[in-house]
Amino acid sequence: MIRMIRSVLLLAILTLFLASCSMKSSGSLVIYAGLYEDHAIRAIEMFQKETGIKVSYTRLSAGEVLERIRKEKDNPNASVWFGGTADTFVQAKQEGLLEPYESINARMIDPEYKDAEGYWTGIYIGSIAFISNKTWLQQTGLSVPQSWEDLLKPEYRTMIAMGSPNLSGTGYTVLATIIQLLGEEKGFDYFRKLNQLSPVYTSSGSTSGRAAGMGDVGTAIAFSHDAIKLYKEGFQNIVISFPKEGTGYEIGGVGIIKNGPNMEEARKFVDWSLTKQAQEIGKQVGNYQMLTNQDAIPPEEAISLQSINVITYDFNWAGSNRERLITKWKNEVLQKK
Repeated sequence: MIRMIRSVLLLAILTLFLASCSMKSSGSLVIYAGLYEDHAIRAIEMFQKETGIKVSYTRLSAGEVLERIRKEKDNPNASVWFGGTADTFVQAKQEGLLEPYESINARMIDPEYKDAEGYWTGIYIGSIAFISNKTWLQQTGLSVPQSWEDLLKPEYRTMIAMGSPNLSGTGYTVLATIIQLLGEEKGFDYFRKLNQLSPVYTSSGSTSGRAAGMGDVGTAIAFSHDAIKLYKEGFQNIVISFPKEGTGYEIGGVGIIKNGPNMEEARKFVDWSLTKQAQEIGKQVGNYQMLTNQDAIPPEEAISLQSINVITYDFNWAGSNRERLITKWKNEVLQKK
């Protein structure tokens, strides 16, 4: 009887030990996600199913992710930054907040869509557009905006929305686009004129697009894929247009946070996120960006850079000057009416 009890206890201990080892081998991961929440949820579900790695995430705008990992620099809570504009990744790299990792799957990404040293790699691409409410345009007698100058018309007072450059990756892309297009002096003069019309500044670029869809504003400056998503969701009273002078675009990136926990799992996630299968998940839940993996098939509705007039957007310049330009925008634009 004693031998039997000992055997049962030994078997129970061995079972617990093996279960513990199994749990440890599957691992866990914390992610800061800068893309749409529906996209992040589906991607994480698929990654967990394929790898057994348990993932938790927090959805934040690109600027909010940067602020979070700055504050947590000495003791990071998360290991992966998944989605968000490349400008913020460039700044994070320069501040020593990211860990370089050259994934084997990065070979499928064109050099123009990734950091040469592996600090971040692009997973999607999206262009800046004007998202306008057709009913409002008709009521005010305005045509669909076709240029940056069109947005300076007096009818647009209180009826323009864009992401706030200090919080929103979309908003900073707009700021950097105008400055690269017009030069710094003329660019800031443009934003001072725009600010005199009392635009609505949102913490997220997608929020401004939704405001246009609901008729709360006349036109939003946001990413074109946001507009397509809104249209598909039922906001069919919107129209997309692009400035004839040229527009900017984003590269949505993925990278590893320096000194974060579970580095092995973080590298596995980056490897996975660069695959054809992972990049095509977005369109399954109604997201319409262009994709960076050469074999990935983008959504049919996605707007390619080749089909519109885009500027030669310099991501390294935009990232290197991000803090300075945001500070200048706050001091010379936001605080002055």
